[in-house]
Amino acid sequence: MEQTNFNDIVKKSFLNVEAFQQLPFLNILIGLLISFAMGMFIYYIYKKTYRGVVYSDSYNISLVLMTLITSIVIMTISTNIVLSLGMVGALSIVRFRTAVKDPRDIVFMFWAISVGIAAGAGIFSVAIIGSLFVAAVVLLMTKKKYNHFAYLLIIRYHNDSHEGVKKETAKIDAVLKSKIIRHDVTELTMEVILKVDNTSFVNRLSSIEGVEDVSLVQYKGDYVS
Repeated sequence: MEQTNFNDIVKKSFLNVEAFQQLPFLNILIGLLISFAMGMFIYYIYKKTYRGVVYSDSYNISLVLMTLITSIVIMTISTNIVLSLGMVGALSIVRFRTAVKDPRDIVFMFWAISVGIAAGAGIFSVAIIGSLFVAAVVLLMTKKKYNHFAYLLIIRYHNDSHEGVKKETAKIDAVLKSKIIRHDVTELTMEVILKVDNTSFVNRLSSIEGVEDVSLVQYKGDYVS
């Protein structure tokens, strides 16, 4: 009987070049098409539910590309165990320096990666059904949370106009965030919550004698009706 040593086992189990040719072209094409379709679905949901100040289309496009690339990586490492170990080692030294300001963006990033993993592994039902379920939850939670809009109201006025500014700001739902006094000029920063897009109070404030300027800036606010 021919004896098989440890080196032969390693060569047959881990260094089998033919293992790279076991993934049919049709499977690769279907996996990429599913990944692209689900990536575009994530793109649509992110754009539809975005409630930030500045929408980044480049980030949204990167979600589509991330889904495709993850799918390609999973297809590649599934063909050979040595390649998969090498890929894990290579990816372990990657460091992402881009700061993610909104935790919601991280959720969409993991969603894209998860769909890419499922599609690359050929588990298309998980990729499709899971994406539909996640999208339904995102749409439901977004519709519930963002019925009100938050703004930052910045007012610069001379001190002799304080009573007029105080009287006008008392008519709106405003919370004082900061107050800065420089000589005879006061700068107020207030958070204003609006149910409807009615900003006529800005004109009334600016018409008060002694008010230098009034600025209203929208920013993200998680407010439940």
